[in-house]
Order: sequence, then structure tokens, then C-alpha cells
Amino acid sequence: MSTPDLRDIRRLLTAAFTGTALEWYDYFLYGTAAALVFNRLFFPDLDPAVGTIAAFVTFAVGFVARPVGAAVFGHIGDRYGRKFALIITVVMMGVTTGCIGLLPSYATIGVWAPALLALLRFLQGISVGGEWSGAMLLTLEHTPREKHGSYSSIPQLGSPVGTLLSSGAFALVGMLPDDAFYAWGWRLPFLVAFPLLGFALYLRLRIEESPVFRAMMEEAERTGPAPVPLIEAFRRTWGRMLVGVAAAFLGVGGFFLLTTFIISYGTADLGIDKSVMLNATAIGAVVEMAVIVVAGRAADRIGSWKVCLIGGLVTIAVAFPVFWLVDTRQTGLVYLGVALGIGALSIPYAPIGAVVSGMFPETCRYSAVAMSYNLSGVLGGFVPLAATSLTGAAGGASWGAALLLAAIAACTAGGAYAAGTLPRHPMDTTEAGPSDTAKALA
Repeated sequence: MSTPDLRDIRRLLTAAFTGTALEWYDYFLYGTAAALVFNRLFFPDLDPAVGTIAAFVTFAVGFVARPVGAAVFGHIGDRYGRKFALIITVVMMGVTTGCIGLLPSYATIGVWAPALLALLRFLQGISVGGEWSGAMLLTLEHTPREKHGSYSSIPQLGSPVGTLLSSGAFALVGMLPDDAFYAWGWRLPFLVAFPLLGFALYLRLRIEESPVFRAMMEEAERTGPAPVPLIEAFRRTWGRMLVGVAAAFLGVGGFFLLTTFIISYGTADLGIDKSVMLNATAIGAVVEMAVIVVAGRAADRIGSWKVCLIGGLVTIAVAFPVFWLVDTRQTGLVYLGVALGIGALSIPYAPIGAVVSGMFPETCRYSAVAMSYNLSGVLGGFVPLAATSLTGAAGGASWGAALLLAAIAACTAGGAYAAGTLPRHPMDTTEAGPSDTAKALA
């Protein structure tokens, strides 16, 4: 692949980052609302604690849907183009998120309210199931391999920016009196998705198709179409996909534990004001942006898998201190605890795209990367529910949630090490050789 013009790379990175940030804004809104709103408006007949669990169940529905989106958009991306898949995902996400803001509550339409809420969340999950992998592959397949560590971190910035925007939006409407907030204020951040959709679609239409995909199409014209990409991914790379699931787990599951769950834990279990918890996640998002940039650059120097491994080990070390700080209920220490936890898990999150993408051949890469990342997402979607259940079983103590965070980080550390010892792929940025175990998995 010829070296692209620097201006083209900048335009691509800007479009990938901006579009991904808007998609994650839409997706993260639901998590914040699940912690603050949905238990009261869509599950009012349940005990407050049970209602919160029910709201997190609908939150998890979006993650169950993500492998469906990975299968659908992986096939589209491998057969019809990365760009085409990303245009569909952004339209689906914008429309479904805006419709959540229009959804009547339980008091208006009864059981149809939570049923429609779960359906819209399912459609959100399908959309995001194809989003991350497409944005990541467009970035990496346009750029030099020696810069994949830092370039793969650029789309990752969309996650904290999306968190910052969604938390900021809820912080603003959270300033309304409670009656106004629960009556209509919470809907405004969702309704903003409609105008943002137009902006995101404009950006996606300006992206050039991946040169790797164009070369695949030229090869297909000469030799005929390749086998079904998803089937090929499972048949040829199932071991690598398991490695990808483990390596990505902390960036997904740990993140939602320290954003969605911790908002609920702080407000419901510790009695901390919701504005404090929202501000804590916003501060954490700012810290995450800085860590992603630094970790991405480090990945260019020492290898992406090594950065992921280091991040997993750091998160294990801080898991319990994070919750000890939040348990003090002191605003400054709450901010520090959340920022410390999010900062630690952001280390492996920064280069995970380069780690996972480099393990798979281009003919089924979109399908394999999407399925690996989103199977991890399925597990991650149930993390807030699991943490809530562990906290309840512990009588409100945080040690269960802290132990869960440490276990998730250990999975990522193990996955990163395994990825680093896999046989080197042409797109892989690591320098390590294969181990016997990795050869078996390959």
C-alpha cells in the first residue's frame, strides 16, 4: 500500500473520530439514563433497587444485540465496503436514539413503554456492533503500519468525548427541578441525536473507501467471490477471536463499571448527589483522553500488546483503591477515585484496535474484528448488572465490585499477552514471536 498524503490521513482521522464520538454519545446516553431515570419512569411498580436492576437489564440488551450487528455489518463491510457499513450504522444509531427521547413512559402506555425501550436499545446495539470495527479498519487500512499504535488511538478518543458530551448533557438538564427533569428534561439529550445525525452522515459520506478493500474487490473480480466472511472468520481464526475477546474486555466492561454502575452505586447506595457522580465521570473522560493519546504513542515505541498488558496490570493494582476513594463520599476523593480507575483502564483501550485488527486476514477482517470486540461487549453489558448484584449480596459494600474490576483487568492482561505471542500478521504492530500455545490457537 502506498503511503497516503498527510492531509488525507488528517481528514480521515478527523472524520473517524468525530463520527465515532457522535455514535458513542448516543449510545452512552442510555447508560446514564438507565442509572438515573428509567427505573422511575419505565419500571415504577418495582422496588427501587429492583427497578434499577431492571433498567440495567435493558441496558444489557444493547450488548446482547452487538454480535448481531457484528455479523450483519461484518458481512456488509467485508463484501460491500467499510464506508457503506458505517453510513448505515450512523443512520440507525441517530434515529433510534432520537426515538428514545420521544418514547412515552409507563404511566402513559403501560407495559408497552419498557417493551419499546428494550427494542430501541436492541437496535442501538445492532448499530454499534458494526461501528467500532468499521471506523478502526478504515483508519488502520489507510495508514502506515508503524504508526498503527497511535493512529488506532484516535477513534478511541470518540469514547471519552461521547461520555463527556452525554454526561455534560445530563448534568445540564440535571440542574432542572426534579419534576421538570423527570417530566421532559431527560428527553432533551436524546432528541439532540436528530440534528447530530445530519452532521455525522455528512462526515461519513466524505470518507474514502479503504485501499485494502478496493484491492480485495479487484482480486474478487479475477478469482471470484471469497467464502462467507463470518463463516471464514470462525473457521480459520476462532482461537484469535477468543484472544481478542479477552484483550478487549477491560476497555468495555471496566469502562461501564466505572461509569454506568458507579453512578448508580454513588447515588443509590452512598447517597451522593447525582451531579457529583456525573461530574466525576466527566472528569474521568477528560483523563481518559489524555491517557489514550499518551498510551497510543507509547504503543508505537514498545508495541501495542505490551501497552495493553501494562494497562491490565495497572488496573488490577488500583481496583480496590478506586472504590475506597468513592466510599469516602467526599467530593474531591470521589472525583479522584473515578478518574484513577478510568485512567487506568484507558491504557489498554488506546491501542486495542491495532492489537485486534492485526490478528486477522483482510478477507474476513471486518467480521472477525467486529465479532471479537462485540462478544466482549456482550460480557461488558452485563457488568453493571453483575456489580449491582454483588454489591447487594455484600450488604452495600463495594468489595464485590472492586474484585470484579480486578478480574476483568486480569482477563485483558492475559489476552494482551496471548495476542503478543501470536504468529506475526502483515498488519500486526508487535515484535514478539509465536509461542506454542499461540501456534495452537492460530
